[in-house]
Amino acid sequence: MSNYSIFVDSSADLDQQFVKGNDIHIVAMSYTLGNEDRDCTKMEEEDVLKRFYDGQRNGDITHTSQVSPQQYLDAFDPVLAAGKDILYISLSGGLTNSHDSIHLAKLELHERYPKADVYAIDSLCATSGIGLLAELAVKNRNNGMTVAENALNIEKMKHHVCHLFMVEDLMYLKRGGRIPAATAVIGTALSVKPILVIDEQGKLRVVDKKRGRKHAAEEMLERYKCSRDPESHRITIVHADAPGLASILAEGVKEIDRQADIAVWLLSPIIGAHTGPGMAALIYFGNRTEITQ
Repeated sequence: MSNYSIFVDSSADLDQQFVKGNDIHIVAMSYTLGNEDRDCTKMEEEDVLKRFYDGQRNGDITHTSQVSPQQYLDAFDPVLAAGKDILYISLSGGLTNSHDSIHLAKLELHERYPKADVYAIDSLCATSGIGLLAELAVKNRNNGMTVAENALNIEKMKHHVCHLFMVEDLMYLKRGGRIPAATAVIGTALSVKPILVIDEQGKLRVVDKKRGRKHAAEEMLERYKCSRDPESHRITIVHADAPGLASILAEGVKEIDRQADIAVWLLSPIIGAHTGPGMAALIYFGNRTEITQ
């Protein structure tokens, strides 16, 4: 029996059964859809996610709020009180200010439990990039790694998680301050689809622009082909209610890597609030700097 628990926040995309079967805990994050405030305490069910993206298409405004120190205290305290340490893999600090909260919470938790260890890792990742690291952390724990050894390995491997994605509506990124307003207006009018990555600082970066979905998907697959780790066949495809685009990407991945172990997830509302419906991503282990070339 391991003496530590693995935490992710609800911006991660993971299989619910995997979460339940591997002592993975979820730090709740909050989002708003129209006038409805919701606490995302688990990997949301498909019907909830479809309703979320339909709401966006119908004009509902969506936003999220960062995790407070008290939320971290509420999530971590029962585990530490039970005598376990914690390995927490969080959403990139380049995309949220929640890391300020976790550091404040750790100070108080250290006073309560001076002998306990809380390793809070800024993943530099989002959505199933966090999920891939959580899968690896579970494997490491099952292989007997201590919490300190596991944290060190995840700190190393987070630099090898690649995120490639495109969005349908640039206005969502504009509202979040991710791209200039003029770029969003012109790009929307011309049906330009930007190819984005999460860079080494954990921030969004536009690396290319293509006219239309087809060309954008082709460019994503070409960058995946050039940057993937040939020894790693695990890849996730995450989409914001865009199953047709997800299928195109999955077929393209299979042509590149016949051994590909592909998981397809609907995007969590925590990230979907900022990307809008129609977004699709390829997330995998590879050369993170290669995809920006």
